[in-house]
Amino acid sequence: MHLDVTHLRNFYYRSALGRAAQKIVRDEVVRLWPVAKGHTVAGYGFAVPLLRPYLRDARRVIGLMPAPQGVMHWPVGMPNVAVLCEETLWPIETGRVDRLVLMHGLETSENATALLEECYRVLGPGGRALFIVPNRSGLWARSDVTPFGYGRPYSLGQLEAQLKRHEFIPERTRSALYQPPSSRRFWMKTGPMWERTGRAAAVIMAGGVLMVEVAKRSPPRPKGLSQAARKPLGVLIPSPKPKAV
Repeated sequence: MHLDVTHLRNFYYRSALGRAAQKIVRDEVVRLWPVAKGHTVAGYGFAVPLLRPYLRDARRVIGLMPAPQGVMHWPVGMPNVAVLCEETLWPIETGRVDRLVLMHGLETSENATALLEECYRVLGPGGRALFIVPNRSGLWARSDVTPFGYGRPYSLGQLEAQLKRHEFIPERTRSALYQPPSSRRFWMKTGPMWERTGRAAAVIMAGGVLMVEVAKRSPPRPKGLSQAARKPLGVLIPSPKPKAV
């Protein structure tokens, strides 16, 4: 179930908790991808809050928003780069994208297999994709006051296994949003401390979101039977000639 774009916009741009979450996740993305000069950068779902650092130097930035969610003009005060698209049919040439970010896209998709196939199609040689999903062990997936409380949360093992089945190779993992999903003054004020503590002790603390960076396996592994049948079907074996009696 996709959330409405108005709900997502209001959370990330008009609420204190949403602005804090946006900054925390975006800073983690920039740590993974500090530069994108000359690259084509795309985001699917509602990933546009994470793409702003790349507007200046990237060759092109594209915000893909699924039709069930709706689309909005982005970025404000600049030429629009957001586009409404079908969930599994993006208006991008094959192999064109160098950096791809999915947020509020995979966990809300009604056809995750076709969506991941589309991600594989548009990602170019040497490109990287970053999947950001709710952590099923975190507090944010258990609260419907944020967009991460909707859709299917993942464990790290579940997410990596799904990505591997669709010919992606996990390379780096991160977790973020360690502060509780509350707009109370105490939690907001101590948010940076929670993030520092969480990154230092990620093994024992569950962040609100999981982030997995992947590369595409190229060429993909052949599908179908892994080996030839050792014995052909008996009905296909010629019958022996009858013997005279």
